[in-house]
Amino acid sequence: MKRFHLIFSVILVAVLTACSQTKPIDTVKVDGGMLRGVLTENPEVMIFKGVPYAAPPVGELRFALPQPVKPWEGVRVADTFGAPSVQRGRQPGSFYYKEFQPEPLPPTSEDCLFLNVWAPAKTVGHPEAKLPVAMWIHGGAYAGGCGNDVAFDGEAWATRGVILVTINYRLGMLGFFSHPELTAENGFGGSGNQGIYDQLAALKWIYNNIAAFGGDPEQITIMGQSAGAGSVKTLVTSPLTKGLVSKAIIQSGGGLGGFLGGGSAATPMSSYDERGKKLMDDAGFDSLAKMRAASLEELSKVRTGMGGPHPDGNLVTMGFDEAARSGQILDIPYMIGSNGDDMGDMREGINAFCALRSTQSKQPAYQYYFDRKLPGDDAGAFHSAELWYMFHTLGRSWRPMTDHDFALSDKMMDYWTNFVKYGNPNGQGKDGPWKASTEAEPYTEQLN
Repeated sequence: MKRFHLIFSVILVAVLTACSQTKPIDTVKVDGGMLRGVLTENPEVMIFKGVPYAAPPVGELRFALPQPVKPWEGVRVADTFGAPSVQRGRQPGSFYYKEFQPEPLPPTSEDCLFLNVWAPAKTVGHPEAKLPVAMWIHGGAYAGGCGNDVAFDGEAWATRGVILVTINYRLGMLGFFSHPELTAENGFGGSGNQGIYDQLAALKWIYNNIAAFGGDPEQITIMGQSAGAGSVKTLVTSPLTKGLVSKAIIQSGGGLGGFLGGGSAATPMSSYDERGKKLMDDAGFDSLAKMRAASLEELSKVRTGMGGPHPDGNLVTMGFDEAARSGQILDIPYMIGSNGDDMGDMREGINAFCALRSTQSKQPAYQYYFDRKLPGDDAGAFHSAELWYMFHTLGRSWRPMTDHDFALSDKMMDYWTNFVKYGNPNGQGKDGPWKASTEAEPYTEQLN
């Protein structure tokens, strides 16, 4: 009988151990309440979709700075991506529609302040795991895109031990409209950077909550491409991001020289407000109350042309070039690069940025040049082409990708995740082959 009980106990322990290993924690507590994730097609990776990181910016909060997330009751099942910000979207027949929009854009909404988290299933609910984290800011000229675009996915990142977070933020007029009444409401001398404040709110949410997913709040890399890269350049100049960011990746956003530089302090902040007021007054919306009461259809008829960040005296106090040259950007490792057939040749400005950093800081700056001319047509290494590779989503592209493309993607995935982990794309303590670029020894890693 004793032997039977011993055998039964051993079997019971084995069964319980197996159950604990096969059923990971899927529910975590975050700002707002309890949140339940779902496993991806890879059972080793869990995703939390459509997580609110701020209150819906609707009604009286239209054009306002992001406010704390509203609590929910019970357990929120995070199995659906949140709505993208209001936008025109890619148009059928256009190059980027064919390239990145195989299906119609999901319904857009003013209620768009959501993020998505991919994490190793085994680290969810284990703060002691302390994995590095990457926050991805999408591009789209500050007027389009979303955090769950077809090229974006965090599964390959999570399998390499990095938690990936993608975000939505307000775009176009809703994200970058300036007005004297908004400036007065803000109380710090400027307005019009709502979309960048959204990004800052998402960054703070990550800092405060990522431990619940197994992430390390002291190891957050911000990264973005095109307008997302411009957003990164804006955030690393800001006094409000100190202590929140450990590294930065700037893709096709230029370096020094004014390309996507976050505006210049030489332009008076009041000029942005005056322009916004005139446009709205001419359209019959002569007060902030009327602008907030108007329907989106009515507001969409007003073409503000305000589509990017600019100094506001608080979040953005100077342009990127000014901040970099005066040594006032975040003193962290940088990875920066562009593509062979990008929106202009950015290499001179990128090289200048890396050279400048080497004279100011002991933190490295790594420069790349993606020049793989994608198969399928003669578009080449076009603006955004590298996204398929650095998210390892080649299988979602219509292009006839080769074994060489998948090998390049694996190489880039290692580079990007190593940088997020160690501030070195080669890996911890490794010297090559990708060398930091300095004034004395410029170096560009060719990705082809």
